[in-house]
Amino acid sequence: MDINLERSLIIQEIQQIDDISLLRAVKHLIHYGLKNEGRISIEQYNRELEEAESEIERGEFTSHDDLKKQMKAF
Repeated sequence: MDINLERSLIIQEIQQIDDISLLRAVKHLIHYGLKNEGRISIEQYNRELEEAESEIERGEFTSHDDLKKQMKAF
């Protein structure tokens, strides 16, 4: 498949996402891939962990069951 077509299809799918937690997860994956780093520092790891814990405390997450339901919709 052509890379531009693949990119276009991914963008279309992302535009359909209404779940902020899922969008943030996708954003983190993209940022990780763009950095092209194999490892992160312990400081960065701890910052990301604290951020994730804060999001969970605020209720900004998707349960496993909800994620499975969303995936079935695709």
